[in-house]
Amino acid sequence: MKLNNTGLQNREAWQKAGYSLPEFNRAAVEQETKKHPRWIHFGAGNIFRAFQANVMQELLNKGICNTGLIVAEGYDYDIIEKMNHPHDDYSILVTLKADGSIEKTVVGSIVESLALDSKNEPEFERLKDIFRNPSLQMASFTITEKGYSLVDGKGQLWEVVIADFLKGPKAPESYLGKVSSLIYERYLSGQLPLALVSMDNCSHNGTKLSQAITAFAEKWTENGLAEKGFLNYLNNPGKISFPWSMIDKITPRPDSKVQEILAGDSIDDLTQLVTSKNTYVAPFVNAEECQYLVIEDHFPGGKLPLDKAGIIYTSRETVDKVEKMKVCTCLNPLHTALAVFGCLLGYQLISEEMKNPALKHLVELIGYQEGLPVVVDPGIINPKHFIDEVLNVRIPNPFMPDTPQRIATDTSQKLAIRFGETIKAYLSSEVLQVSDLKMIPLVFAGWLRYLMAVDDEGNAFTPSTDPLLDSLSPIICKLTLGHTENAEAVLRPVLENADIFGVDLYKAALAEQVLSYFKELSAGPGAVNATLVKYVL
Repeated sequence: MKLNNTGLQNREAWQKAGYSLPEFNRAAVEQETKKHPRWIHFGAGNIFRAFQANVMQELLNKGICNTGLIVAEGYDYDIIEKMNHPHDDYSILVTLKADGSIEKTVVGSIVESLALDSKNEPEFERLKDIFRNPSLQMASFTITEKGYSLVDGKGQLWEVVIADFLKGPKAPESYLGKVSSLIYERYLSGQLPLALVSMDNCSHNGTKLSQAITAFAEKWTENGLAEKGFLNYLNNPGKISFPWSMIDKITPRPDSKVQEILAGDSIDDLTQLVTSKNTYVAPFVNAEECQYLVIEDHFPGGKLPLDKAGIIYTSRETVDKVEKMKVCTCLNPLHTALAVFGCLLGYQLISEEMKNPALKHLVELIGYQEGLPVVVDPGIINPKHFIDEVLNVRIPNPFMPDTPQRIATDTSQKLAIRFGETIKAYLSSEVLQVSDLKMIPLVFAGWLRYLMAVDDEGNAFTPSTDPLLDSLSPIICKLTLGHTENAEAVLRPVLENADIFGVDLYKAALAEQVLSYFKELSAGPGAVNATLVKYVL
């Protein structure tokens, strides 16, 4: 069986092998989409193929929509040229369930894929045509949080961005410069309305997108390269909106075990590809069953009925509450705790850690006992039910090949949000006492112990990448297992750094607790496990 238009004509063979297939007339949908596009998405990666594309397929299958998705990739053109086009834009979604079962779905809702490349004249012109079309209602994005930044790690504008500021909208080369030029085409076509929806996993994502697009408009109008009305157009919420959203779905890179399952169904050409830009793609995508997408209801040109397929439209305030619920309490802090101790204890899978009674109880205490009391209930998702699902379904899922090493990446950038906000809530509470926090300080101490780059058996390991690793490692290296007598003097500059922890741990009266835990965790080989058992069980 082949994953393309020709191969899928043999529907019976696919269905016999257990695959759910598109139930709509794809040729008719493709024709209607090209005439009257409603949704274009930027970012052809795995999360889009597993989530948004499958949501649109559900709407098409139900007959709720008659147009499909157009996807554009502006960073890694290989995804389009070497994966989408050879398979006629079809892909296979393998949903990995916690009970050990899988669902296999052929997704055909993507009916056109294009390279967002200003040097590719035919495809860039096609993108301009799409943006000139009055029917277009939404342009959405999954380009990662870094995709919205116009500056490098030192805060300096990227050279390609500077060049685009000077050249104008005709042939930009930066990702958001190219997007801005398409929006300018829409402005020139009668100031047509459009919602620009970031669906990336970052706080206040719509604002990040707005700031980047507006920066191009300001420079282009300032330099006389675009009409001055363009900036007014972007700032008119009746014409252009930048809704906030919260997305949550774990979609790891394609798994070789999943490839073996599909190969057993006699599907040809399932070869995975690592592109020249180090993107991992395959004709299939594997993902967990749980998913959430909450979007601010602000669509000046009308909106797609995504709420008919489980997407939630709500207010900006509610989106913010849901995002904080997830990031500050109910999911991300639990992941970080498991990542830190998982690396120290030699685990290779997050799911395996949930078989360790101490680690399992640690994240239960962080979520239910320390975090839940300060969560603001968003009203549309029950926080306790969310934690229940995270701890009982999502993290223990044996099919999800997520590693503590991956999640431990950039931990210094995560602690302030994932734990610091909870500490602040305790400090400002008239009822809760910060002294009642025991597990969050244990995680902080565990992270400092992790920075020693020695596991619980005394073996050296390489910490995951982190922007502060080069500055923190020389401090931590002054301490060794069994020799932490001067820990307070060595670690004080770190513990009082509010940029890392969200608060000065001395002023929050938590530094002493963190230091005490750290000394016990660093007593020698086996001390990490012993300390967890002592304080958690």
